[in-house]
Amino acid sequence: MTLAQKIAWDDTVLPFQLDNCDVRGRVARLDGVLEGILQQHNYPAQVEALIAEMALLTALIGQTISLRWKLQLQVQTKGAVRMIATDYYAPTEEGEPARIRAYASFDGDRLTDEVPFAQLGEGYFAIMIDQGEGTTPYQGITPIAGDSLTSCAEAYFAQSEQLPTRFKLSFGQSTEAGSAEHWRAGGIMLQHMPKASPHAKGGGSGEGGLLQAADLVEGEDGENWGRANVLLDTAEELELIGPSVAPSELLYRLFHEEQPRIFDTQPVRFGCTCSEDRVRQSLSIYSARDIAHMTTEEGRVTADCQFCGRHYDLDPATLGFEADGNDD
Repeated sequence: MTLAQKIAWDDTVLPFQLDNCDVRGRVARLDGVLEGILQQHNYPAQVEALIAEMALLTALIGQTISLRWKLQLQVQTKGAVRMIATDYYAPTEEGEPARIRAYASFDGDRLTDEVPFAQLGEGYFAIMIDQGEGTTPYQGITPIAGDSLTSCAEAYFAQSEQLPTRFKLSFGQSTEAGSAEHWRAGGIMLQHMPKASPHAKGGGSGEGGLLQAADLVEGEDGENWGRANVLLDTAEELELIGPSVAPSELLYRLFHEEQPRIFDTQPVRFGCTCSEDRVRQSLSIYSARDIAHMTTEEGRVTADCQFCGRHYDLDPATLGFEADGNDD
């Protein structure tokens, strides 16, 4: 394996379809994306693990949607980790990478030595799709359930979209020879092709009566879905996350009897949409008196992007709807 090969596999999402069982899916590998997200903050290890899982889910889900602008995954809880937000921006041009950014809000005094998911409390998991100007954003919400963010995402698709969906993910600190320790993540998403669901009404078999994938398929569809999941379960952690097996090779090893069809790879990168113009626009609703309350002793208005950490230092005389020259 060469370094060039490894780079080609990292920070990509590979779409595929299993023609023998009416299942579509994605394989994702994240490396530099996580580095870009996590190096902006000094997160505790439990929080980093949750962000890595959430970013990987975001990469997989974002690529399944005919997205023109932005997908956001968000978790809000009453636990030590109060919020996790990830954004996936669709490519602006053919062949361009998609962009991902993420951040978390947490109470460090409430973090424990338990597993990362235990740092969340009662709350909800949400997926929001914004197709841009002139459209109405869509939002779907399900309760925090199961034992991972992955199980929350599976419950969301079963409950809100009535699409049988399964994820198998791996993420952790990489200790490859010759490189500094850093986070890597990899995973596979399976999703049954959309069909009328026989069990869409009434309570499901999941936690709190939530629908699960198994509640949505029966007969031949159920057999096909079950077979694809059994094959997925044979994927080993190092195959998902390690640099030795290319995503296409992994697909053929797992699903060669299901006639896998592979499509064009989508590159993903860390990227933030913040800018001075956006900061000014967000402050344009405030009066001169409001701006004065935001002004520091040094006579400046400052703002920091929660996603990328960029610092903005602005002249208060140019801010707000009463400012002179606020269009400069």
